[in-house]
Amino acid sequence: MKIIKTLLLLFVVLSVFVSCIQNGEDGDLSLLQGTYVIAGNCYKADYGTLSVLENRNSDDSRLIQLPLIRIYSTSEKPSEPVFRFIGGPGGPNVWTPSTVQQYGLENLPEAYLIENHDLIMVGYRGVDGSVSLSCPDVEEALSVEKNPLSAENIQKLGEAWYGCFQELEASGVDIDGYTVVDVVDDMEAARTALGYEKINLYGSSYGTRPAYIYSLRYPESVHRLFMFGVNPPGGFVFEPEMVDTQINYLGELWKNDPECTAKTPDIVATIKTVLAGLPVQYESVYIDPDKIKTMMNITDSLREPQDIAMLFDAFVAAEQGDFRGLAYLIIYYDLGIPSVLSNGDYPSKMVSADYDSERDYVTEMQDSDSIIGSPVTTLLFGHMEYGGWPIAPISEEYRQAQYSEVETLMLNGIFDMATAKAESDILPLLKNGHSVVLKELGHCRGQESSQPGAFQNLVESFFMDGVVDDSQFEYQPLSFTPEITFQEMYDQYAHPFGF
Repeated sequence: MKIIKTLLLLFVVLSVFVSCIQNGEDGDLSLLQGTYVIAGNCYKADYGTLSVLENRNSDDSRLIQLPLIRIYSTSEKPSEPVFRFIGGPGGPNVWTPSTVQQYGLENLPEAYLIENHDLIMVGYRGVDGSVSLSCPDVEEALSVEKNPLSAENIQKLGEAWYGCFQELEASGVDIDGYTVVDVVDDMEAARTALGYEKINLYGSSYGTRPAYIYSLRYPESVHRLFMFGVNPPGGFVFEPEMVDTQINYLGELWKNDPECTAKTPDIVATIKTVLAGLPVQYESVYIDPDKIKTMMNITDSLREPQDIAMLFDAFVAAEQGDFRGLAYLIIYYDLGIPSVLSNGDYPSKMVSADYDSERDYVTEMQDSDSIIGSPVTTLLFGHMEYGGWPIAPISEEYRQAQYSEVETLMLNGIFDMATAKAESDILPLLKNGHSVVLKELGHCRGQESSQPGAFQNLVESFFMDGVVDDSQFEYQPLSFTPEITFQEMYDQYAHPFGF
């Protein structure tokens, strides 16, 4: 019987997501009842398709379809529903139970909210739904043997992105309809279609940007806004000074740990020395400094405690002649970075929001006086001078922080490079704003998972009563001892595949 129920559930899910696209009107929502399985338990849910205009500023815009899932609260009298905005850009915002398993999770991270709220997931246009901004040529341009940050490769990347832009437009896609503001309007259309008067917004990482803009654009629709790992306006650009500040902060923590200083008295000096004297080759791996710097910048290596520990351990090992850890980072780049996200979606969201045509990103982000510069910003914005992704910018009012009376709570980790900008730019303009900054924690993953009980208590106390209760968080000093090293990962994963 359990197998039959599971098969019926799969049939219900598939019947919604593979249903024929119907002609309708902007804001039309079709729903099919089903169940959502969380940790083996079934919850009542709706699976739907929301029809929205591709470009709301165009008189002859076509409709596109976005998936939607509503998981009903188990409460008889639920509080305001929670609309979630998760990270990216380039990743999905709608997670089916199979998606949760695909990500290697035992549970939907926001499942605890169902006790008091309906939980709504609305697809991100450009990733979820009927239009995917996929760019295979960009994957190829990122898959270079060496020096991805060179002017030559940045030009190739810009030409590849521009070629994809042209192909998508030739196929009927209106690129100007794929901005953060359009995502916000999709959420408002979903709120209206579902019949909710006011909603709570739950944003993490990139998702904090559309969540924040939603609170500015539709304040009358918002009950409360919670953001963690906040990405403020301008936050898609990581200035080299921000990266250096982060590395130097970690370096000071290293100096305060006798076990660390016994390995090397100054980890920042070690990083500089190693990067300046890298070998050309380690076994069959070309030791590319651009790829190492990019992986330090693009992953959570400088933002999450265990990743920081693994990274610094790899540099200590490299200073002693063992380059396996850094070689693993390069293998990781080659296998994952070119295809990790929907690579037409993130330029759409980032360029339209934060790109400044008067800046020379290639030169500025590779400042020779910086420790590693800002490789990610070089890749994501430097290509624009070679064609890149010529999307229209969003309205200037949403490219900067604004005054807001919406009840807002920001949670950030001290290791998160955008923390200072969020605190200085957004917080002073929030009449009903609150901020919690956690010491020795980084971006979203650490905040959510290192002390889950404290995190959930903070979120629910705020959503339910407007109370900021961070009393359950306990200070956890940063440990520079990794549970597993990049060197061990190189041995486990590189040699079996013949690298």
